[in-house]
Amino acid sequence: MLRINNEKALSTVVTTLIILVVSVLLAGVVALYAVNITSTRTQQEDLRLYKQEVWYNVTGSYSYAALAIDNVGGRDVVIDKIQVRGVEVSWSDVAYLRLSSPITGSLQAPNGSYASSLPGNNFEYVSGTLGNFTTASNDIPLHSGDTLIIYIKNPDSVSANDIGTTIGITVFTENAQYYVECNVKSAERASS
Repeated sequence: MLRINNEKALSTVVTTLIILVVSVLLAGVVALYAVNITSTRTQQEDLRLYKQEVWYNVTGSYSYAALAIDNVGGRDVVIDKIQVRGVEVSWSDVAYLRLSSPITGSLQAPNGSYASSLPGNNFEYVSGTLGNFTTASNDIPLHSGDTLIIYIKNPDSVSANDIGTTIGITVFTENAQYYVECNVKSAERASS
């Protein structure tokens, strides 16, 4: 065997460690690349809650909550439940309207004719705009790009003492929950 003097080499242990570190780093880069490709191609859920209102009608002793939900994400979602003040709302107390585009005006409080019923056909939900509302019986699907207008009758026992206080509304889907707040308003207005 020929031996060369005065030449230095890395030990076997150091060489093995370098090979292991390089292979782990390469595997990490490949894993990050795969996650990046997968997540950018996956459509995300994204709801926007807006135009939220809660009204109490002292004369009729009833209340309503309303809100608009835009599905601005890339996938369809299902509204699993709605809570007002942390209390789940019964589907029988929810009326909804599907729209293909967002609304611009403010939602209007139901008048005295809705003291004992939910909004239905030809309900004026925005000034000058009528819609045919459906009473919910189960979870509500919402297509990507669509808008949902929701009215909730007598949410969590709102009373006259709550006028001016803040109430939270939470909308739940399979993957997320969306929370907004608003002040309780009086549903009654001065006549002209």
